[in-house]
Amino acid sequence: MKTTISEGLERAISDVVAPAAVEVDSNGSFPRAGIEALAEAGVLGLISATEVGGAGEAMDAACHVVERLASTCGSTAMVVLMHYASVPVIEAFGSREVREAIGAGRHLSTLALSETGSRSHFWSPLGTATKTDAGVVLDAEKSWVTSAAQADSYVWSSRPLAADGPMTLWHVPSKAPGVAVAGDFDGLGLRGNGSVPVTAQGVVVAPEAMLGGDGQGLDVALMMTLPWFLVMSAAFSLGAMEAVTAEATAHLTTTRLAHLDQSLAQQPVTRLELARMRVETDRSRAFLNDTLAALGTGRADARLRVLEVKAVAGEAAIDVTERAMKVCGGAAFRKELGIERHFRNSRAARVMAPTTDVLLDFVGRVICGLALLDGPP
Repeated sequence: MKTTISEGLERAISDVVAPAAVEVDSNGSFPRAGIEALAEAGVLGLISATEVGGAGEAMDAACHVVERLASTCGSTAMVVLMHYASVPVIEAFGSREVREAIGAGRHLSTLALSETGSRSHFWSPLGTATKTDAGVVLDAEKSWVTSAAQADSYVWSSRPLAADGPMTLWHVPSKAPGVAVAGDFDGLGLRGNGSVPVTAQGVVVAPEAMLGGDGQGLDVALMMTLPWFLVMSAAFSLGAMEAVTAEATAHLTTTRLAHLDQSLAQQPVTRLELARMRVETDRSRAFLNDTLAALGTGRADARLRVLEVKAVAGEAAIDVTERAMKVCGGAAFRKELGIERHFRNSRAARVMAPTTDVLLDFVGRVICGLALLDGPP
């Protein structure tokens, strides 16, 4: 990653993201100041092409950004993660104007794939697209769209206009007439990521808003969006693991049992738990690095690694953060350590589509030589 962007990222984290992390979590407030600081530092345009003003960086750089943010503020990290997951398809099929705005850090996008009727089965949209004289009319009920009220646009899925296939993708301005955001997010973790339902009633977009061919949206999502989302989700989990392992280590080495004149770190059982945390964190990093290497070199097992990596790191983060709560005892339940915040945030990976169970099914299908998804009945 370019030195100037890396420096800007660290400055934005230390000056804006970290100081606001507790408030963002406590109040469930969207981290607007942090996102603006990251945009100013060039972070939002990190993976946009240099020809449109972006930094032209690859997936490994995006993972570094997401990991660093997740170690500080999970909500901010998830907003950036979903933006990055949207950019590859916009880069491939979006307008020059929007691409330049993203490259310059003036445009925040997000994914709007999951729907109320099909839930985490994002590959089965129920929302419709209808061609009219005015343009293409979109109607849908989207569920849990990150940054829903804050993003400038959505990468939006619908049933095809006319072609065969399960899905068509669109670039939809968030302020388009007929787009409505429902309520606020009040959840267990990632409390400031602004994830709420979005509905479209008679939303008109131009035919040119289509991202890829009609009916080809699932192929585009599987090739361009899903790998970025899954790999960056692993980086998110790794950030949480690194943060709680560091916090637990600091707590155990500085907190003493006065009656024994020993630190908590001098207790064998405690050390064993901390060692398990370190091993799981390092194991997840090795798996993430191997996945990036597989993608970068076009290895035969790259597809399998991509399908595995979110499940591997997500489940490890649940284990590591739970151990951190255990070894730090009552101190971990207080807000000042930050461990309980990462404990809550890390649970999201298990239920965010594709869920851990779905990914394990995908992995089983791949190793058995089956199609990733069943066809229509």
